[in-house]
Amino acid sequence: MTGSFALAALDESIGKAQLQTVPVKDFGPDFMSFQDDNIQVIIRTGIFNPKKHKLMVQEEHLLRIDGKPYYGGAIGQNPHTTIESVTVLVGKDTVPIPATAWFDLYDPKFSFNEGGATRTRNAVYLSNDKHTFYIYMLNIDNGGVEYTWVIRDKQYLRRVVDFGFLKQ
Repeated sequence: MTGSFALAALDESIGKAQLQTVPVKDFGPDFMSFQDDNIQVIIRTGIFNPKKHKLMVQEEHLLRIDGKPYYGGAIGQNPHTTIESVTVLVGKDTVPIPATAWFDLYDPKFSFNEGGATRTRNAVYLSNDKHTFYIYMLNIDNGGVEYTWVIRDKQYLRRVVDFGFLKQ
């Protein structure tokens, strides 16, 4: 990957240095982990239970979950999975990632099959100054959605969500 990793910023990344990544350690249907000598990231999912949420539905189309917009999944339909947790360790320190960073993100995709091989579009990218890293997830289904959590100096800084960038 180049100096910029979001699809929307590809033109800005031309000629910039490549970002280092933290390797994928393991993944399954309900988790994905990345790990190197200093950073460990684990993302876990769960089953979306509509009975545990207040759903705003109009003409059989889901508009909001718990009174808020939601990201991921098929537009207007109940999602199938939730993000249950994002765990980040830097050295021996746990970086708390608040639920507000992921509570409205649904149906993440950890892997896909391409030509008989299992692949992922997700990664953990390290900034060139090594103070910041980005937990990046990309799901190109249903119009596309990107989730990125930004960690700087062992603290959660913010998230970036981009959606609807692929034509259906």
